[in-house]
Amino acid sequence: MLRFVNQYGRFFAALVRPLVWLFIFAAGFRSVLGVSIIPPYQTYVLYEVYITPGLIGMIHAVQWHADLALDGLRSRDGQYAHADGDPMPRWYLLTCKLLAAVLVSILQVFVYLVIASLFFRIRPPAYGYVAMIPALILAGLMLGSIGLLLSSVIRQLENFAGIMNFVIFPMFFASSALYPLWRMKESSLTLYYICAWNPFSHAVELVRFALYGQVNWQALGVTLAYLFVFLAAAIYGYDPSRGIIARRGGPPG
Repeated sequence: MLRFVNQYGRFFAALVRPLVWLFIFAAGFRSVLGVSIIPPYQTYVLYEVYITPGLIGMIHAVQWHADLALDGLRSRDGQYAHADGDPMPRWYLLTCKLLAAVLVSILQVFVYLVIASLFFRIRPPAYGYVAMIPALILAGLMLGSIGLLLSSVIRQLENFAGIMNFVIFPMFFASSALYPLWRMKESSLTLYYICAWNPFSHAVELVRFALYGQVNWQALGVTLAYLFVFLAAAIYGYDPSRGIIARRGGPPG
């Protein structure tokens, strides 16, 4: 938190991409991609209203791309590699880093929603801002766990940005962030199943329903399952005695 207070440019830089998508993409496709009445909406909604939960997920994803996983990759050969004498267990250190990144991204989400409400008429119910906080935490933890897992696998820091973009954008496009899954099912059944199993889709739907004071139980269960799997794999990957680092012969130095 102190780092983002002192380097507030990084805080707002993460908002540029979703706001550009909202300003250009939503405006350009509003008349082409109409959204029918689907839960949790009780009437027809503007396209920018529909993609807002997906753009919130993008803020989470950019956060673990730019800070959480990148810091983990740097720390793998530094802080965590020399923390064997630390009384705190490794899983505790990783989980705290994950929670810290999620808290920062939640602040970014609320700043984004304020801007969206002022300039794009995106105004969910007032109670939705409170109801979505647990969903934001779960979605952020799950997406952040993917970033930590990938950072335990990537060998070189120079390859990180390319690999992360290779992961982030397919996850974003092959999800329910930009269009309902029933539209995907009409065009390609294979792509529909890919989107249905995509962790990003369930994170987006969890936030979408929570923003309107509802619970998508399927999205909640799947998000929790993915969180458990990815976080456990990341903790294992960062264990120098058993994980991926051990199979490489340990960190340098």
